[in-house]
Amino acid sequence: MNSNLKVWSAEFLGTFWLTLGGCGSAVLAAAFPELGIGLLGVSLAFGLTVVTGAYAFGPISGGHFNPAVSLGLVAAGRMPIGRLPGYVISQVAGACVAAAILYLVATGKPGADLGGFAANGFGENSPGQYSMTAALITEVVMTAVFLLVILGATASRATSGMAGLAIGLCLTLIHLISIPVTNTSVNPARSTGPALFAPQWAMEQLWLFWVAPLAGAVIGALIYRVLLAEREPQVMARQA
Repeated sequence: MNSNLKVWSAEFLGTFWLTLGGCGSAVLAAAFPELGIGLLGVSLAFGLTVVTGAYAFGPISGGHFNPAVSLGLVAAGRMPIGRLPGYVISQVAGACVAAAILYLVATGKPGADLGGFAANGFGENSPGQYSMTAALITEVVMTAVFLLVILGATASRATSGMAGLAIGLCLTLIHLISIPVTNTSVNPARSTGPALFAPQWAMEQLWLFWVAPLAGAVIGALIYRVLLAEREPQVMARQA
């Protein structure tokens, strides 16, 4: 199989799993209070999809599963920009297919009420009624931190084999913080898939969940490149 096709397939499958597992826990399991998963359960579900996906598909594609992560890696000098379109298209396609399957499952019972279908929103569509400004700041900052963790965990000096766990736990924490504000995106692909099947407001507000994560990813990559990637080896060399 063509190497590019393998990479794109891995990104498709990884993003598919992230969207199906994370959004599926919100749409299906969290709809039943007696199951008791709540915000913590949904947060863990997103983190677990990244952990499992990273170890399953990461060796093939790097395990981005997120257009913001791919752009951040380009900004950090970890990936050539020419590879970016293939990654993004594969990720968005995977998220959309996952959302379609989730929709078919969620509507497979009488009187199904999908609510917001795990879509991201602000204002009256925010779980906590947070403003557009609050949502924008949250998504930019959370994605920037996410990139910092990804870049640090996958650096050559990091503990080998632990990157997937660190990144998954970071995403779990991000969801614990920001689900009340935006229902947590930090991933334009994850936002796009459910928005196709959610109420109309989700598509109308989708722009923020592309702009903010992409901006945050670039900010995080630049912070890492300027403050950590260049200076830390010098400090370690002096200590040696």
